[in-house]
Amino acid sequence: MAKYVPPVYPGTSKILRELGLRIREARLRRRLSGVVFAERVGVSRETIARVERGNPSVSIGTMARALAVLGLDMDLNLVIKEDPVGRHLQDAASTAGRRLPREDKS
Repeated sequence: MAKYVPPVYPGTSKILRELGLRIREARLRRRLSGVVFAERVGVSRETIARVERGNPSVSIGTMARALAVLGLDMDLNLVIKEDPVGRHLQDAASTAGRRLPREDKS
């Protein structure tokens, strides 16, 4: 029985398709066949086809192994490296509701 995959936002689908195409192009530049690439990643050729199509049901672990085989796994460190919105929210929460220090009346 096929597993349920929740729907993906259209923008996210586009990003996944583009990522899959970049992985495919990187594999082809290295002159790796789909079969050899699949063996090195540790998955089936069908899974590699899903990776290269940007199928959202492919696990992040499989994507990470594919990038590692291509020597591109350090690029994962760039994902959410900067989070300006999150930092702003964190800063706002850390100052909200704080009391000012008492004035010393001595």
